[in-house]
Amino acid sequence: MTVRSVVLNDQPRWTRRKEERGPEILDAALACFSEKGFAATRMEDIARRAGISKGTIYLYFESKEAVFKALARAHVAGRVDEIRGHIEAFEGSTSDLLQLVLYQVGSLITGSNIVVLPRMVLAEAGNFPELAEHWRREVVDKGVALWESIIRRGQTRGEFRAVDPSHAARLCIAPLILAALWRSFFSRFDATPYDYEGLIAAHIDVLLRGLAAEQTL
Repeated sequence: MTVRSVVLNDQPRWTRRKEERGPEILDAALACFSEKGFAATRMEDIARRAGISKGTIYLYFESKEAVFKALARAHVAGRVDEIRGHIEAFEGSTSDLLQLVLYQVGSLITGSNIVVLPRMVLAEAGNFPELAEHWRREVVDKGVALWESIIRRGQTRGEFRAVDPSHAARLCIAPLILAALWRSFFSRFDATPYDYEGLIAAHIDVLLRGLAAEQTL
């Protein structure tokens, strides 16, 4: 087998199509942020993990902050947009819709490495307030608006009682934030793995009972 045939059959990462490199860089960044945190991660660390040169990474992202913002947009804000589309197309009861969304978000938080991002924001907010501001604007605010829309849908249809949608929206997500924090900081000390699915199921039961219109109690 010639060197030429080896190169053609097993192309190195840097010869792939340009559009493939962006997601590879973000995957590499997420891994680096998970291992080292935001402050300790350098652009060359991300480039090395992605299998590209330091100069190449700057063709896609002008700074480490830009990488973080792209991660937040791709992994979280993008999911919020997807869920919003599901809400608009959903034809069933609001209780079923709320359960569906809670399980979707819960699975994302407890079963993927996306939990790295909110953990990093909390850890680095003091030194990098622009990260916290971006997370607040692009993730938190949009997420709260999404939950508020579900609460208002239930109220309009007479399924949920009259509670402040802004407060109720935060109550929807609060236990999932707890799960993310637990998984990030305390899970390694658990004698047995924590039952996140059980937490989500209990949360749904209590939440729906609290939101139900009086005539359905």
